[in-house]
Amino acid sequence: MSVQTASLVALGLYAVGVITTFGVRSWLHRRKTGSAGFHGISGKPGSVEWWGGVLFVAAMMLGAAGPALALAGLVVPPRLPGLAWAGTCIAIIGFLGTLAAQSGMGASWRIGVDATERTNLVTTGLFAVVRNPIFTAMLMAMTGIVLMVPTAVSAAALVCLFIAVEIQVRFVEEPYLNRTHGRAYVDYTARVGRFLPGIGRSQVRDTARR
Repeated sequence: MSVQTASLVALGLYAVGVITTFGVRSWLHRRKTGSAGFHGISGKPGSVEWWGGVLFVAAMMLGAAGPALALAGLVVPPRLPGLAWAGTCIAIIGFLGTLAAQSGMGASWRIGVDATERTNLVTTGLFAVVRNPIFTAMLMAMTGIVLMVPTAVSAAALVCLFIAVEIQVRFVEEPYLNRTHGRAYVDYTARVGRFLPGIGRSQVRDTARR
């Protein structure tokens, strides 16, 4: 796969992935529940939560900019055909995984957190494997894009997304779920890893037994 072809495929794949996982998913959610599920950026401007949202937006923009700049010839990624094919497969799996995890949340799916809202705790399907399969799949998809178009811009997108996800999960979602679901969520975190199976489980259950 040539550099131009890889850049074109990456840009097209990224556009379809983002439109599907955010635009189409929000539209379907509104049809089923009456709400698009979008709560925007959490926290006051300048707070840790706010920076997480800003970095997420930056990641989405840089993710598109990487392939676009390479396609325009403004940046020149190395020609690594095998890596580009591997990245294509990883990106496709990542985007499909994102869709599957979003679907698995059902009516509980949201973009952002409303602290006054109570949704059901989803612990089945992909959520029985990892607690944040949507974010895991998104990071996989972005990794695929980086492999397809290995430039500093694409790498920056992955870094921004990783930091944004860490902030969103640790400082926004986990405190909210702990307040909302209490012991049920504590037990869930003791059984299931945060982003990867078995990794990032809490030690609450083990401590309670001693």
